[in-house]
Amino acid sequence: MDIFKRLSWFFLKEKKSYMLGIFSLVVVALLQLIPPRIIGIVVDEIETDSITSKSLTFWLSILLVSALLQYIFRYIWRMRIWGNAAKLEQTVRKQLYNHFTNMDNQFFQKYRAGDLMAHATNDLRGLRMVAGGGILTMADAISVGLTTLLAMMFVVDWRLTLIAVFPLPLLAITSRVLGRKLHMRFRDAQASFSQLNDKVQESIQGIKVLKTFGQEKEDVEEFKEQTANVVAKNRLVYKIDSLFDPAITLIMGVSYFLTILVGGLLITENEISIGDFVTFINYIGMLVWPMFAIGRLFNIIERGSASYDRIENLLREESSIVERKGSIETPVNGDLEFFIKKFSYPEDEVTTLHDVRFSLKAGHTLGIVGKTGAGKTTILKLLLREYDHYKGDVQYGGHDIRDYTLDALLKHIGYVPQDNYLFSTTIRDNIRFADPSLPQEEVEAAARLADIHDDILNLPNGYDTQVGERGVSLSGGQKQRISIARSIITNPELMILDDSLSAVDAKTEESILSGLKEKRQKQTTIIAAHRISSVMHAEEIIVVEDGTIVERGTHEQLLKLGGWYKDMYRQQQLEQKLEGEDE
Repeated sequence: MDIFKRLSWFFLKEKKSYMLGIFSLVVVALLQLIPPRIIGIVVDEIETDSITSKSLTFWLSILLVSALLQYIFRYIWRMRIWGNAAKLEQTVRKQLYNHFTNMDNQFFQKYRAGDLMAHATNDLRGLRMVAGGGILTMADAISVGLTTLLAMMFVVDWRLTLIAVFPLPLLAITSRVLGRKLHMRFRDAQASFSQLNDKVQESIQGIKVLKTFGQEKEDVEEFKEQTANVVAKNRLVYKIDSLFDPAITLIMGVSYFLTILVGGLLITENEISIGDFVTFINYIGMLVWPMFAIGRLFNIIERGSASYDRIENLLREESSIVERKGSIETPVNGDLEFFIKKFSYPEDEVTTLHDVRFSLKAGHTLGIVGKTGAGKTTILKLLLREYDHYKGDVQYGGHDIRDYTLDALLKHIGYVPQDNYLFSTTIRDNIRFADPSLPQEEVEAAARLADIHDDILNLPNGYDTQVGERGVSLSGGQKQRISIARSIITNPELMILDDSLSAVDAKTEESILSGLKEKRQKQTTIIAAHRISSVMHAEEIIVVEDGTIVERGTHEQLLKLGGWYKDMYRQQQLEQKLEGEDE
């Protein structure tokens, strides 16, 4: 029953609604006592040959009124109890979603998207059943069971009642033993469902790669294994679950046996009438539901408890990115000072960055180049506060970036990542994602600056073209340029392009960079790239190797140094020349 205590914050909040629902349940339980008693009375009247049309009409009228009242109060408790259950599901789903949006990169590296989706769907269903079916079953079992037992004792015979309920304590013992096993097995079943969710999501997102490498059969086999694991785990749940009903049936069978045995003796001794016995048998029939309800209640509780365990584990996770007290709320601006003495990714002993220092004046452009894995993107991640734990200092406008609120910092940084993510909506809405109310003129202006406007007009529906999930209907270059337009439209104080022009040709790259340079004369830009042509016009260029800066200067200065930058520039110039000759 611990799950009810853990959810007390919600039950207290909705106590009036729950009280009305439970009151309606109790009324229904009391009304249900009327038909068996009337049947007993009618049976006695038939036996004594005293029944009349008038008395029969009277008893039938009472039955009809009872049925109508039960209908009304059943409607009330269903609306209240199940309505509150849906409200709990909505509340916790909002908590989870808000929690997801506030978490850092470490959280999403630890939990995969499919697993998080399973928590937000399957586990919430288990929780909803506690607030709906659990409350209903508990209140109904208690109200029906208690009122029925009292009626059996005071309306019929207390001795017969004690005999009938004698086997019932066995039910509590059975439910407790089976409930513990059910909790563990259901938690394992939920975990296996999360793994299956992860598998399906990964396969769907990577379907092009699967088909390209001809791995469809292998992927299907792996899916079958995952599905078989889910089925196997759920079978273990159902093996325990299926033991509840037979145990209850056996216990109730013993109760019926004792009732008939003792009740028959009491009738022969004229202690009770046949009508009383019929009433009592009907009451025992009414006790069957509370007994089954107890088994079902343990089932619901254990499933809900296992689900809430998983949800609470997620909600207990804390982001490593925390706003400091009294954080600066004014937007970032000014010069940028970057000094990282040492940085390692969490749970990684390898030093990713060390002794990285550079300055960037407001309105200037910084270029960052280097081999793959040199540390370029890591520098950008620290600027975006994806990680806060490092030795060093990153200052923007004379303040440590960790002293700003996240809104003051991130809302004024336009970031275009290597992996361009587009939402499954129109091109227009993707470009104006930061402000859906922006007019078409501003959308087109940003698209022209990103050199994507003409491409969009050539699409079947222009700016109303649906891009599909993750922009599946567009080329890599088109996705990059739409992402750049989405960043441009926010007019950020700092724009970061993380190898965001790799999928466009040299002419398009030059057009975009020239347009950005003209428009952003008073704003700061950082360009991380593999192609030297992307950064050669920057006021300063740094070459990163093995997590530190090995060369720095302007394009001309770096060529004179005769190091990695010069070699890479010559190599790329030669490749470009050869490509031109091939054309």
